[in-house]
Amino acid sequence: MQLNVYKIDGTKTSEVVELSPDIFEIEPNYHLIYQAVRTYLANQRQGTHKTKERSEVRGGGKKPWRQKGRGTARAGTIRSPLWIGGGTIHGPRPRKYTLNMNKKAVKLARKSALSIKAKNNEIIVLEDLSFEKPKTKDFSSILRNLELSGKKILMLITNDNINIYKSGRNIPKVRVALASNTSTYELLDSQIILIQKSALDPLCQSLLN
Repeated sequence: MQLNVYKIDGTKTSEVVELSPDIFEIEPNYHLIYQAVRTYLANQRQGTHKTKERSEVRGGGKKPWRQKGRGTARAGTIRSPLWIGGGTIHGPRPRKYTLNMNKKAVKLARKSALSIKAKNNEIIVLEDLSFEKPKTKDFSSILRNLELSGKKILMLITNDNINIYKSGRNIPKVRVALASNTSTYELLDSQIILIQKSALDPLCQSLLN
C-alpha cells in the first residue's frame, strides 16, 4: 500500500511512502483485538475501591434496646447493614484487575488494528516537523490545514519530539503517542491516525522484530 506524504500546510508532497503489507494489509484477528482492548482497559483500573463492612464501622457496641417487650424487631447494633449508617454487605475491597497477553498476540492485535485503519483510509502520513518550543496554536493550525479539526486524532511521533507532544496534549480529542509502543486501544479509539514520516520505521520495527 502506498500513501502520499502531506505537508504541514495540508498539500501533498511529491513523495510517496510504501507501507509494509505484513503490517497494514493482513487479515484482522478480531478476537485478539477484543483481548487487547479488554486487557488495556482492565490495566487502567486502580482497584483501590473500598467500603467499610460491619466490623469496621465506628460505634454500635451497645445493644440499642432490650430483646423483648417493645413490640418491634430485635436489634443487636445500630451499625447493622440494615440500618442507615451501618456497614456494607459484601462491599468492594482493594484488588488487582491486571491482565496479561502474549507478546506475539499483542503485536498481531496492533497489526490488525492498523490494517483496519488502512483499509478504511484513516491513516495520514505527515512530513517531519519540529517545534523549537511547545506551541499549541501551531499544532492546531496543522490540523486545520489537514481538515482534521474536531476529529479524534492519534499522532504517532518519535522519541525526540517532546515539543510536539507538549503542543498537542492540550487539544481536545488529540492524543500524541510514541509510535514504538502505542496500544491497540489507542489505535482503534481514533478517527484518524496521523503518522509522522520518521515514525514509520520505529512503528514497523516494533511490530516485525
